[in-house]
This record gives sequence, structure tokens and C-alpha cells, in this order.
Amino acid sequence: MSPGSRRRRSAAARRRPLLYAAVASTVLLSGTAATTVYVKAQAHDATALVSQTSAAEGGSSVPSSPSASSSPPPAADLDAGLAEALDGLDGSFSVAVLDVSAGTRAAYATDDSATYDTASIVKVDVLAALMLRAQDDGRSLTAQEKAYAVAMIQNSDNSATTALWETIGGADGLDAANERLGLTGTRGGDGPLWGLTQTTAADQLVLLQQVFGTGDAPVLEADARAYVQGLMENVESDQRWGVSAAAGRGRDGVALKNGWLRRSTTELWDINSIGRVTVGGKRYLVAVVSAGNATKDAGIDLVESVAKAAVPVLSGGDA
Repeated sequence: MSPGSRRRRSAAARRRPLLYAAVASTVLLSGTAATTVYVKAQAHDATALVSQTSAAEGGSSVPSSPSASSSPPPAADLDAGLAEALDGLDGSFSVAVLDVSAGTRAAYATDDSATYDTASIVKVDVLAALMLRAQDDGRSLTAQEKAYAVAMIQNSDNSATTALWETIGGADGLDAANERLGLTGTRGGDGPLWGLTQTTAADQLVLLQQVFGTGDAPVLEADARAYVQGLMENVESDQRWGVSAAAGRGRDGVALKNGWLRRSTTELWDINSIGRVTVGGKRYLVAVVSAGNATKDAGIDLVESVAKAAVPVLSGGDA
């Protein structure tokens, strides 16, 4: 594809000092501590700063020997490093990334937007909710449910999604499943408008941890996780953009789901991408959500640039 050019901040805007603020929070998620998400704002509008929370691994003891391996960088340092890496990318977006093997993560948001439209990334959430219902009933998916699931994830079929949205009980069913999955900032869209479900990058990272079994206590059973992963690994070729850009040319080990939606009220685009990438033999979970893009291609360009800049922050620049 030929991505559209990104909007660049003016030279004057570049000279303005940026203010990064972290608001202390006492939140526990699945037995882990919470860290703050850095939010960028111009210094003259510090009141617009907000903080979101993202789960972080519990602290480890400091090695007593100078020759011992050093402990991972503090989460706040990684968040600040991510903010620095993304400085210069314009637009409204949020990102959360996890190094699966190290357990380290970082998150960042450009403004005070609390939530973003999911567009079609909600389809992973819908499938997770469906798998939970089947687990509760002690059954496998029906042949029809499997057909809908394949079309929904691999082809991003909207009719199949609507059918499964109704099966899980719409927004109420999605919200109930998300409470069990650990998503705290996601709310189902009104009526049949599943694409207007509201979410955060931090919540999408929690969902990915459930799907890929990297959390402390996965709610989805192993066979359910393997099923969702398999579909995400085989999305049709023209939909393999997004966080996959962080994996470079080969893009082996990629599993993803993208979302794109042009809002009729503004004619601007929501462009999102969530998934797993493998870089230098290590696996990362990455979620990028964005809004207000002038064109679809410009949004894709932004999301891919964010993903490519985010992973090296956790990989030590090896990506």
C-alpha cells in the first residue's frame, strides 16, 4: 500500500516544552501492581494531563553480587522511554506493549482521550466472550459458531460478527465477559454497534494476555486460547498490516487483528491493531489504538510507526 503522509507538528510546536506527568495510583490487577501511563500535553495546558493504569510485574530482589544480572528497568523508566521514542509522531493514539519473556511493559497516550472506538479489533473480544460461554456450558463451539468465528477473525466479516455479538448477548454479554477477563476500561457499543465499543490500549493488552496465556491466571482454557491464536495467525493477506510492522520484513510469528472505521460524523478514521510479534527470537504483545486520522492509509502509517518505535524500548533497541 502507499501510506499517506503523517501530519507533522509545526516548528513552533516542536519548540514548546513538553510536560510529562504521572499521577500516583493504588490499583491491583490480578495480584500485580499498577504503573502509570504517561500522557503528553503542551506545558501551557498541564490541566489536560490524565493518567491511566497498566499492569506491571511485581518487583524482584536486587542481586547482591555486582556480577549478577541487573534487574529489569523500573516500569516508570520504560514508560518515559516509550514517550521519548514516540515524540514527533502526531495524531491521537495510545499504545501498550509487553515483553512476554521478561514480563516488562510500557504504555503511552498522546492526549486526555480516555477511550477509543474499537472498530474491528473488538472481534477478538467477541470471540473470547463466546469461548467463555462455551467453557461455562462444558461444550465446544458449534459448527455454525466456528464458521462465524473464522469469517469474523480471518476475513473481518461484519455479518458474522453481528451474529456472534447477538449470541454472546450484545454489550451486556461482552461487558460481563470482560469483567472476568480483567478488562476494566472497555464498554460494549450500544445495540448492534459493536464497532463503537470503547476501549484503551492498556485493556487491549490485558485481552492479549488472556488470549496468549501470559497473565498470572488465564481465564480462557488452553484449547480456547490455541483456537483464537490460530485464527489470528491466519488473517487474510491484505489485513496483515499494523503491529506486524514491528516484526520487520519476515513477520514470522505474527498473530493479529486490525480495525478500521470511518466515522460518518467527522469523516475521520479510527485505525487500530493488536497482536503478537516476534522480534529477535523474543515475543511481544502490542496494542495500538488511534482516532482522527485523515485517511485510512495515514492511520495505518501512524499505527505501524508507533508499533515499530515501541518494541525497541523493551527489547533494548534490538528490534
